[in-house]
Amino acid sequence: MAYPLTGKTETEKLSVSVIGILLIALRACAIALTLVICLPLHYLWRLFRLPSPWPRLFLRLVATNCGAVIKTNGQRLKHDVFYVSNHISWFDIPVIAGVTGCTFVAQDGIASWPIIGWLCRINKTIFVSRTDRMQVGNQIDIIREAIEEKYPITVFPEGTTTDGHSLLPFKPSLFQAMAPPPKPIMVQPMLLDYGSVSRNIAWVGEQPAADNALHLFSRWGIISTTLHFLEPFNPAEFGDRKAICAEAERRIADALSASQSGEPVV
Repeated sequence: MAYPLTGKTETEKLSVSVIGILLIALRACAIALTLVICLPLHYLWRLFRLPSPWPRLFLRLVATNCGAVIKTNGQRLKHDVFYVSNHISWFDIPVIAGVTGCTFVAQDGIASWPIIGWLCRINKTIFVSRTDRMQVGNQIDIIREAIEEKYPITVFPEGTTTDGHSLLPFKPSLFQAMAPPPKPIMVQPMLLDYGSVSRNIAWVGEQPAADNALHLFSRWGIISTTLHFLEPFNPAEFGDRKAICAEAERRIADALSASQSGEPVV
């Protein structure tokens, strides 16, 4: 359920259920309508070999439709940038992509998800395996090739999601593509902050993705979202993937600590 029902009367429980179902239906219809409009335009842009703004707009509207009110902090690099972010929910993807127009490095299991996997492919998502170590070299080559393109890439180096109030140790494997970078490029860490609702919308533990999505779609209220773009750094100055990973983790950890203590995030 989208809301805790402990202590509520049967009438209140019923009204919450009805509201949740209505919100799911309205949001699903709005997303479907948005897709019907954006998808043909996307393919039209592709037909004329033009950069398509429509996946980014679609994802931004998905985030807004689910209640996100997004603001940004800091100076965002728009080109030749490798974003590194903390990870809280599948909802991070429409939020970040809607703001930056980036693509993502994601686990290969998502590629088989109905609709979501297809949408990820439209957004040029780079799928990697977290279990097949024999394929790591090929995956790094794919990421390096993608870096050569003009669109930015975002990675979630924790490898899984958290409640938004803590960080897990970053995994350095994906940073191998930055050691050395295939072209002059900057790494820009960013902190994604959902404020007081982080724990409520986080996708953690063994919760199925569909359950988390339904929970968020049936949720009433706004999601005050801040995307903090932190000071970028040149990966070529840090030597190897572990040093690059450690620097990105340090900057995001410092920003998270500042945010939780009410201090300015810089």
